[in-house]
Amino acid sequence: MPDPSPRTKLTLRLDRDLIEAAKRYADEQGTSLSRLVAGYFRALARQTEAERQPQAEEDWKDRLSPWTRSLLGRKPAVDLDEEDYYRYLEEKHR
Repeated sequence: MPDPSPRTKLTLRLDRDLIEAAKRYADEQGTSLSRLVAGYFRALARQTEAERQPQAEEDWKDRLSPWTRSLLGRKPAVDLDEEDYYRYLEEKHR
């Protein structure tokens, strides 16, 4: 029975340090570098076109964690001016 997915050799030219780091990572994960790269390529192929599009600048808020997003638009509890800030720093670093 023929192999449903014949394998083909792929040659990549990468920085030597990157290759060594990738080999170590694959070894730590108990897999081969070929399987690691194949898994990455499969993940890329599964992405939808929308996922591959660069994020629009106005979408930056959606990428924040809920906690960080909750801080947007809030003002400090105390209204300090620059002089107060420098006084605070002087006291702190005495």
